[in-house]
Amino acid sequence: MNRGIFVLLFLFSAAVLLFAPFCGVENIPLSAVLHGSSSMLCKIFWELRVPRVLLGWITGATLAVCGMLFQALFRNDLASPDMLGISSGAAFGAVTYIRLGAEFSLFGVFPGISAAAFAGSLLATFAIYAAGNGKKRSMSSASLLLAGIAVSYLLSSLNMIMQFSGSYIDSFRALRWSMGGLETVGFSQVLTTLPALLLIVFTAFYAAPELDLFVCGEKLAASRGVSVKKLRRVLFLAVSFVIAVNVSVCGPVGFIGLLSPHICRHFAGSAHRSLTLASVFFGGAFLVLCDTAARVLWAPSEVPVGILTAFIGSLFFLWLLMREK
Repeated sequence: MNRGIFVLLFLFSAAVLLFAPFCGVENIPLSAVLHGSSSMLCKIFWELRVPRVLLGWITGATLAVCGMLFQALFRNDLASPDMLGISSGAAFGAVTYIRLGAEFSLFGVFPGISAAAFAGSLLATFAIYAAGNGKKRSMSSASLLLAGIAVSYLLSSLNMIMQFSGSYIDSFRALRWSMGGLETVGFSQVLTTLPALLLIVFTAFYAAPELDLFVCGEKLAASRGVSVKKLRRVLFLAVSFVIAVNVSVCGPVGFIGLLSPHICRHFAGSAHRSLTLASVFFGGAFLVLCDTAARVLWAPSEVPVGILTAFIGSLFFLWLLMREK
C-alpha cells in the first residue's frame, strides 16, 4: 500500500476519534472538558462519550478485519461473519436469557445477557464447524458456507418463536438488543473487546502471506507449502471467537465486515497485510461515524447504530450484486 494512503487513513481515523466525543444530542465545548473537571458535561464526556467512541472504533476495526479474513477464507466477496449464523447465535443466547427472566452477572463484571450471547455465538460456531466438517468429507469453503447459512436460518427461526411466545416487555428487550448498540458506561467493555481486536489483527498479519496464495486457489497454495486445512480451521475458529466477544458486548452490528474490506481494496490493494491495516483504520472510523450520525441526526431520540449500518450495508450489497451481474 502506498505510504501516503496509509498516512491519510491514519489521520482520518484519528480525527474521527478526536472529534466524535464532542458531538451528540448536546455538543460539548472543549472548554468544559479542559476547565470543568467537576461539571456534568465533563463527566458525560469522560464516562459516556469517550468510552462509547473507543468501543465503536474497536468494534468496527474488529468486524472489518474479520470480514476481510472471511472473504479470503471463502474466496467470496460477499462472505462476512454476520451472514454465517454467528450473530444469530448470539441473538439466540440473548433472547433465551431474556425469555427465561434470568438476572445474573459473570464474575460481578459481565452482564448476564452478554455472557448468554457469547455462549450462543460459540454454540453457533461449533454447530457450523461440525456440520461443515462431516465424517465422510474434509472441511471445505463451500460446506462451511452452506452450514453457516443453514444454522443462521435455524437460529433466526428459534429467536422469532421465543420472542412470539414471550411477554410484550421481553419481546421489546429482545428486539432492541438485536438492533445492536454501543451504549456503555465506563471503560470495562472497552477493555473486554480490545484483546479480541489485538488477537485478530495478529492472526491476520501472521496468516497474510498464506492468504495471498490461498485466494489464488487451494491447489496453488498447497503446492507452495500452505497447509490449507490448518489455515481454514485456525482462521474460522479465531474469527468466530472474536465475533462472539464483540457481539456479546454490542449486539449484532451488521455489514461492517462486508463493506469495509471492499472499500479498502480500492486504495490498499489485495495484499493482506496492507489490507489489514487499512481495514482497521477505516472500519473503526466508519462505525464511529455511523454511531455519531445515529445520535445526532434523530436528536433528541437515538437510533440503534445497527439499523443505520444495515441500511447502508444493504444498499452497498445490492450495488455489489448489480456490479457483478
